[in-house]
Amino acid sequence: MGTLPPDLFRSWVHSFEEDAGDVTVYRPAEYPFPPARGRGGMEFGPDGVFVNHPVGRGDAPEAVPCRWRLLAERRLAVRCPRSVGGDWERELEIVHCGDDVLRVRWTHPGQR
Repeated sequence: MGTLPPDLFRSWVHSFEEDAGDVTVYRPAEYPFPPARGRGGMEFGPDGVFVNHPVGRGDAPEAVPCRWRLLAERRLAVRCPRSVGGDWERELEIVHCGDDVLRVRWTHPGQR
């Protein structure tokens, strides 16, 4: 299997203004975002920890503990067993990861 970019392991916030087609864009938490009613996000730990930050009540992000595992070069499976509405699992392809931007493509398992 491959390795993951070291810049991946941090907290990322959805920069929905920059989304293009099926590619979702995230920026580091300290990025100077324009005002918005709420921004979700996610964070990756090198030990397989993934924290989903959906937008919750009052437009504030919540924290849902999840896990990630490496499937192939730049492709992860993310599983959130206690998500609102039940368990979910998605695959995430890292399109680009740098120190100031993360571009990913989310799919359902087996879909490409």
